[in-house]
Amino acid sequence: MRVISAAEAALFVRDGDTVLVGGSGGGHAVPEALMAALGTRFRATGHPRGITSLHPVGLGDRATRGAGHFAQEGMLKRVVCGTFVDSPPISDMAVADKIEAYTLPQGALSQLMREMAAGRPGLFTKTGLNTLVDPRHGGGRQSKRATEDLVERVTLKGEEWLFFKPMPPDVAFLRGTTADRDGNVTMEQEAVFGEMLSMAQATRRAGGVVIVQVKRLADRGTLPGKQVKIPGLFVDFVVLDPAQRQTYVTEYSPAYAGETRELLDGFAPLPLDPRKVVARRGAMELFPGAVCNLGSGISTGIGIVAAEEQVLDAIVLTNEQGLIGGAPAAGNEAGAGRNFQAMIDQPYQFDFYDGGGLDLAFLSFAEVDERGNVNISRFDGKIVGIGGFINISQNAQKVVFGGTFTAGGLEMSWPGGHAKIAREGKHRKFIAGVGQLSYNGDYGFERGQQVLYVTERAVFRRGRDGLELNEIAPGIDLERDVLAHMSFRPKIAPDCRTMDARLFLPETMGLKRDLAAKPRQYRSERVRDWHARKRETKAAE
Repeated sequence: MRVISAAEAALFVRDGDTVLVGGSGGGHAVPEALMAALGTRFRATGHPRGITSLHPVGLGDRATRGAGHFAQEGMLKRVVCGTFVDSPPISDMAVADKIEAYTLPQGALSQLMREMAAGRPGLFTKTGLNTLVDPRHGGGRQSKRATEDLVERVTLKGEEWLFFKPMPPDVAFLRGTTADRDGNVTMEQEAVFGEMLSMAQATRRAGGVVIVQVKRLADRGTLPGKQVKIPGLFVDFVVLDPAQRQTYVTEYSPAYAGETRELLDGFAPLPLDPRKVVARRGAMELFPGAVCNLGSGISTGIGIVAAEEQVLDAIVLTNEQGLIGGAPAAGNEAGAGRNFQAMIDQPYQFDFYDGGGLDLAFLSFAEVDERGNVNISRFDGKIVGIGGFINISQNAQKVVFGGTFTAGGLEMSWPGGHAKIAREGKHRKFIAGVGQLSYNGDYGFERGQQVLYVTERAVFRRGRDGLELNEIAPGIDLERDVLAHMSFRPKIAPDCRTMDARLFLPETMGLKRDLAAKPRQYRSERVRDWHARKRETKAAE
């Protein structure tokens, strides 16, 4: 193993190469110095040209860093990733049809790394069926010049599956914290693990070059073997970047690294606004021991509400990057977390999700139609992409989609606990047909999912015939404030009720008391029976 500069590392990428990049979102284990060096080389020399950038998670600071370094005309031929939300320059190029752009499920791409490492033909999964990833609905394409089929629909033993094709990498840009003289790499200060090992193995199998950016060097034999995440036998070169930040926002947080646990009761409570009302109503679906995922956007408020209501210890919050327990971070820090019980590699987290491990998924929506279909991937002329949304929404036992009822300038208050709309949002979210099929309501209903659509003034569920209104906020007029701002008329449930008054009051709701009154749910019948016998024995004593 040799230590080289970032500029030297950039020279290994040739015209037309596929560059595999590790890391997640806002700088979490992102090899920023390597990506910046490659972008600098292209500006100076015009090479490498026509490369493919492959990364399961969107990478960037929502400005120019991360994948934004590659957003130079002629440098990129194709981008394949989960989302563009972290790199607006890439999204702009895709909208302008200057690159071949694909957004595929984050989990599928993460798991595909292992398939490529093992030399298997590709990834077979049901994740993405009947959505924008399905070839019948676009195959994940986000630009007109993206014509190659990266996903196929196949039939195995009479069942439909999606087949994600391998994309052998020529060069891998990865990241860790410490490398020793043999190239062994640890990740003790990183906020996520990602799929660094699988990426290194996949690149090695393809005959490519593995380059790892680290913060510091150690002598041979000084790194604990159990902490090594990328063994040196998979590493060709190491690039030292002493200024490496933990994320784009945070230089270093021992809580993100799992070194310390922080007091979570110090968070400022959310202001009482439409977003908090939505988060509160979502949190009312929690039950003791519930294993949950919090999506980006408005749903991240559920974690803050749970901390505010002192119920974090009663549930298990997870994120797709591999954290289990604790309090997932929000905003540009999403992907990190505090006080987590465990950090696992991202592909294993998606194995758990795809296998139906989530009791509850709290996700955002941009558009909803009368069939309960949801779009979060492309709207208002912007390409967001899907990230882990499809893995999570298709496979959770229950899904709670949350969002404000309208968008663009909505202002509300709740004097005395009754809703008052000061200014209505300019844009409808409940429309006649979604722009892209991120979630298929019919498919979810057929598979027995429970689905809610929560807003600050009304709550819907996916019924047999499509969207059904079940709850309405106090002070809201059904015709004037709800139906008049929908492009279709939903079914009104016969037992449509008023939303819980506690949602609209400034004090805490007493959610801790509510959860204590709910029974714990067990997936295993044997475990459930064991606990029932213990309760009976205790009662008899």
